[in-house]
Amino acid sequence: MRQVSLTGDAFYYALIAGTVLMAVLTLLLWSRVPGPGLLRVGQRLVLLMLCQACAIAVAGTWVNNHYGLYASWSDLLGTDTSSHLVMSGPPPQTADFTRFEGGTVSTFFRGPHSRLAGQVIVWTPPQYDEKAYRKRNFPVIELLHGDPGEPVDWIHRSGMPGRLAKLMADGRMKPALVVMPQIMPGGVDTDCSDTPQSKVATWLAQDVPGVLHRHFRVQRAPRAWALVGLSTGGLCAIKLPMQYPKVFGIGAAMNADPFAGDPSILPDSATREANAPLVLARKRPPVQLFAATSAQDVSSPPANIAALAAAVRPPTTLAPPYVLSDGGHNWQTWNRLEPALFSWLNGVLASPGG
Repeated sequence: MRQVSLTGDAFYYALIAGTVLMAVLTLLLWSRVPGPGLLRVGQRLVLLMLCQACAIAVAGTWVNNHYGLYASWSDLLGTDTSSHLVMSGPPPQTADFTRFEGGTVSTFFRGPHSRLAGQVIVWTPPQYDEKAYRKRNFPVIELLHGDPGEPVDWIHRSGMPGRLAKLMADGRMKPALVVMPQIMPGGVDTDCSDTPQSKVATWLAQDVPGVLHRHFRVQRAPRAWALVGLSTGGLCAIKLPMQYPKVFGIGAAMNADPFAGDPSILPDSATREANAPLVLARKRPPVQLFAATSAQDVSSPPANIAALAAAVRPPTTLAPPYVLSDGGHNWQTWNRLEPALFSWLNGVLASPGG
């Protein structure tokens, strides 16, 4: 038998119905309780206490659902023996998007699938609020930061979303939401992988898209979801579409971490191989990929892209490698790579649609 979810609507509304029913029963039975006077007083006190208990349960459930204090019954009762990182935060339905830097809005929420929590920054293009587009859903461009790093780095170090906004205004990029999620909830770097300790892939592939679908008009087709990342985020931008091709149809990386996987991040060889793009390529996912780097970047040499190019097979496609002759593993190089990357992205990303 399926357990009723602690945070589900069914449980919450059942409590409300039970509270109303208890109040009605109390009114009906108030003058009908049998026995001598003292016994009747006792029975009426029990009825009142039951009414109060139901009301407190409703209030407590609302607070829990709003602030995300407990994710499940085992979490509430302290019987969860799993080793997964569990974080606190409001659930997607009550995530509050507030004004942030650079014309963006930001929220902090806990994902119901990963039980991780983190910041998600969102920018909507001007067309989003225009009358001609009000019945259209928009594609999504997710920008994945590196390690060390955080979502706001894209605003402070790369001039986002302003740079993309200018491309859209000039007709060189399709109107799209720009999203900057946390890729290391709780400060745990797993190369965007699900591990026994932290389900980061689930956070990025299920929870973040889920909160966007709930609060914004975004498309569902994979070709309308593009990941763009740098360094660690670049590896994530390539591997997540290969792992979740029904969610992300496009991935673009700048100076990505090794596509063979990093033993210092994923020491378990089986986990590392399960998350390595060179291995994932064997499944031939129907995704479109782009990779760029600098010839001088010893952390992400052109050979890393060459290995990926040798591994992929149709229907997976990898654009010709884009390699700068100079530049290190830094924001100056990434800012120089962006024009070529976004020019390619504009040619493969879906347009706003119904």
